[in-house]
Amino acid sequence: MLMRSDPFREFDRLAQQAFGPTRPGAMAMDAYRSGDDFVVHFDLPGVDPETIDLDVERNVLNVHAERKPPAPDGAEMLVCERPTGTFTRQLFLGETLDTERIDASYEAGVLTLRIPVAEQAKPRKIQITGGGERRQLSS
Repeated sequence: MLMRSDPFREFDRLAQQAFGPTRPGAMAMDAYRSGDDFVVHFDLPGVDPETIDLDVERNVLNVHAERKPPAPDGAEMLVCERPTGTFTRQLFLGETLDTERIDASYEAGVLTLRIPVAEQAKPRKIQITGGGERRQLSS
């Protein structure tokens, strides 16, 4: 059961009215390379997938998402600790990633991006030609 005896509740409400809503927390992420993919996981619990927007411009990936307050309009919030509002994050992608083939999925509150390593950046063998016997030119 929730207790309604928070002595700072009224102060928080007044501060929010004066200074606007608090800024949402950071969009936590993990990133790693797995084989030929660069994988990024963003924690976005409670976010409607329809509010997630991804775009890439000049190797800068922008992630935008919005979490709306859970209470209906007019409801009196007793405790409001989960951040709401718009979340944004930018990632600067290296030239070695193929930004044309980014795959995005959202499951269990986690946005997962798979960004393939560009073909020209993958390690490759270089074939050596020649190396046969040397011939002397006779005169």
